[in-house]
Parts: sequence; structure tokens; C-alpha cells
Amino acid sequence: MATDENNNKAASRGSKFLKDIGVYAIGNIGSKLITFLMVPMYTYYVETADFGYYDLCLQVCLLLLPFFTLQLRDGAFRFLLDCDDEVQRQRIVSFVARVLLVSLSVSLLITGVMALFTDIRYLGYVVGLLIAMSLQEVYSQVFRGLGNNRAFVAVGILSALGIGVFSIIFVVGMGWGIKGIFLANIIARILALVIVEAKVRLVTRHTRWHIDFREVGRDIVRYTLPLMPGSLCWWLTGSSDRLFISHFLGLDDNGVYAVAIRFTGIIYTLAIIFYQAWQETAILQYNSPDRNRFFSRMFNSYIFLLAFIFVGYVLLLKVNYGWLVANEYSESLNYIFPLGLSAVIFAIAAFFDMGYQCAKDTKRTLPAVVLAAIVNVILNFALIKPLGVYGVIITQLVTYLVLVIYRWHDMKRYFVLKIDQRVLVPVAVMLLCAVPFYFNSMKWLDIVLMIIALVIIAWACGKESRDQLLAKFIKSRNAIK
Repeated sequence: MATDENNNKAASRGSKFLKDIGVYAIGNIGSKLITFLMVPMYTYYVETADFGYYDLCLQVCLLLLPFFTLQLRDGAFRFLLDCDDEVQRQRIVSFVARVLLVSLSVSLLITGVMALFTDIRYLGYVVGLLIAMSLQEVYSQVFRGLGNNRAFVAVGILSALGIGVFSIIFVVGMGWGIKGIFLANIIARILALVIVEAKVRLVTRHTRWHIDFREVGRDIVRYTLPLMPGSLCWWLTGSSDRLFISHFLGLDDNGVYAVAIRFTGIIYTLAIIFYQAWQETAILQYNSPDRNRFFSRMFNSYIFLLAFIFVGYVLLLKVNYGWLVANEYSESLNYIFPLGLSAVIFAIAAFFDMGYQCAKDTKRTLPAVVLAAIVNVILNFALIKPLGVYGVIITQLVTYLVLVIYRWHDMKRYFVLKIDQRVLVPVAVMLLCAVPFYFNSMKWLDIVLMIIALVIIAWACGKESRDQLLAKFIKSRNAIK
């Protein structure tokens, strides 16, 4: 009887997880698809050096984002998810609003001072983008924490749709180039938040400027402070490559590299979808007696899913790349395969990150990301001059592998994974796909080999897993409707 009960609970958690994936997929894939479609347009209307500069500014915003917001995107969601008391929710949201107001004021003051003594290109636009990204990131997680996933999804879709529309107006219609990209991103993000908040009024209903939030504020800060140096190391690990390329190779190379990164972003999007759904499910079910079994099943299925997406995506992208980008960006195709593989390894590392959040033991995230950041910086300096962009890509692959190995061992304090030997099949297939990607020039053969590879991965997954996944997918799809 106990076994049957555990199986029913596991099935219930699995169904909820798949339903969450469906919800987050609608928001992320819909928004990322629009952003994805902007890349070909940017390559035709924006010079490589300008696009490289914009990408560099974007990475600086990502670096400053956790410090500007005190990493409240994670803290707000984590504490709201555990909260059942309406007054406590008001304290949390009010604390978030107060911190963002102070950060906004300080950033505008600093920008005014910098404008007097420095001559940074598009400084005002960069700060505007940082503010817009901060508001969207934090309040989107507040919507999630308050249980309104539809609002969370709506913000993502509306902002991406706005970026697409305003990019066409400003970049194509007005010919404003890089300035148009900045304006499209700033206006779209702010407008999406305003529209959603005007509709659901979640933040307005839960914000009380005179409520006492000191105690919960201290708890949130204790949770988020260890995440801030970790985010710096994450930035060094995943985004500092643009700085190295810009400094040692130039903005043109950074522009080409930035296009390749955006095309492989679909794999990162998959990781984000999984992470967001997995985050909520894992936290809520962390104390269940069969968590090791449940976590193991999720991890093994995740490897098959990542391999399936990776193989299908990189080979299809190769077949269609010629008409997707302008000629001056065509070299970026050579970077797609290793960058996609790097995204897969990153996705695996993100899976292990959940143990720290489940246990609220965020301080233990630091050793791994510090080690990864040190490895990243050392290898970038050592490899970028002799190998160019490939040196940066090799550095990224090695860095994420180090992170996965470290966390694999460290996660045993939170959950123990039992790895199915069948996962060796999709891993081998992914690596072998490098042969047709780099050494075959016939498009029809790429498609045939892709289909064969996908069939092998699906076969290795096993009939029971395929049928169960399909049944849960249909059930979760009906539930979403």
C-alpha cells in the first residue's frame, strides 16, 4: 500500500511538473521565438561592430543586474512560494518595491554624475535598459511567487512582442541602428509590465508603504546576499567571454560571436523552461520520502530531452543558416555546435543548483561558481590569443564541465541520483553529430542523419518512458486548456 501511495504521489508530482513546463514553455518559447526572429533582421540592418557593442552593453547590464536588485528575483519568489499569510505577502512585496525604488534613485544619480565626467557611448540607454530589465526580472518573479503564472507568461510574451514591433519601427523603419535596439528593449519591457499590472493589480494590491517589513527583509537579504557574489562568478563564467573577445579580437568578432550565441539561445531557453518548472516542483516536494527516486527519474529524462533538442536543432539550423544571416555573419555557423553543447552542459549544472535552493543553503553555491570563474578567466587568457574565438568556446565548455563535476559530488548532501546507463546513448549521439555538422556539405544527408540520430535517442529512451511522457503531456496540455 505504501508503495502504491508513493507511486501515486510521484505520478501527481510528475503531472504537475509537466503542466508547469507547458505554462512556462508558452511564455518562454513564445517570447524567445520573437527575439530569435529578430536576429536575422539585426544582421541585415546593424553593422557587426555596432551589434558587438550592443551585446557588450547587454552583458554589462547582466553583470550589474543582481547588485542593482539585491538578487530579489530569486529571494522574492522563494519566500513568496513558502508564504500562506496575506500580511506576510504584503511585507515581502513592499520590501521588494522599496528596494527597487532606492536602486532606481541611486542609479539615476550615478548616471548623472558619470555623464558629467565620462563620455560613454549610449550611457543613458544602457542605464535605461538596466532599469527596465531589473523591473521586469523582479516583478515577473513576484507574479510567479504570488501564484499567477499567467501574468508571468504574459509579461514575457508582451515584452518580446513589443521588442519585435519596436525593433521594426526603430531599426528598419527609422534606421536608428543600435539606438533603435536599445529603445525597443527599454520601451517594450516597461510597457509589458504596465499592461499586465494594470490588468491583474497584483503588485498594487500587495504593496503597503508603511507596513513593517524589517524582519522579513532581513531574512530575504540573508538568503540573497550569498547569491550576489555567486552571480558575479556566474557572469564571469558565462558572459565575460564578450569582454575578452572585444578586447583581444575586436567588436567585429564579438558581433559575429553574439549572433551565434543568440541562435544557440534556444537551448538555454529550454534550460530556463525546465528550471522554472523544476524550481517550483522541487521546492514543494523536497521533503517527500521518495525524493531521490523522483529526482533521478527527472534527471534521466532531462538528458534524453536535451539530446533530442540539441541534435535536431543544430543540424536543422545548419541546413537553413545560409538564408538566416547576412554574409558578414556567416562565420558564426562554425561556433553553433560547440556553443550548443556548452548550453547542454550548462543546463545540467542548473539542474544541480536546485539542491541549494530547496535547502535554503545558498551560501554553498559560492565554492563551485568561484572555482568555475577562476578556471574561466585563466583559460580565456591562455587560449584566446592562440585560438581566437575557439579559445573562448573551449574555455566555456571546460568551465561548465568543472561546474557539473563539482556539483555532482556536492549535491549528494541534498539528494542522490541513480543514473540510468541508457543515458550514454544520447550523450554518444550528441558527440557523433559533430561529424556531419563539420564534414558534410550535402543538406539532404544532414536531414537524413538527423532523423536517424533522433530515432536512436527515442528508441534508447524506452517504450515505457515514451508512453508515460506522452500520456502526461496530453494530460498536462488538457489541464492548461
